Amino acid sequence: MDSADSALVAYEDGRADGLAGRRKDEARAEDPDYMVGLVDGQVSAFEENLLAAIRRALDGKNN
Repeated sequence: MDSADSALVAYEDGRADGLAGRRKDEARAEDPDYMVGLVDGQVSAFEENLLAAIRRALDGKNN
């Protein structure tokens, strides 16, 4: 596997961990590609939760 492939795998593993709400994998915490993916996944999960909360709040006002 070349370095570009390993960087994408590390990013995707980090993103999956972030989306799942898992904390960083200490064994991979030094890998910047993993950490960027982790933060990206955490931000995506936060965004999904925020939008769901806004929709619930707006639906409650319409009833």
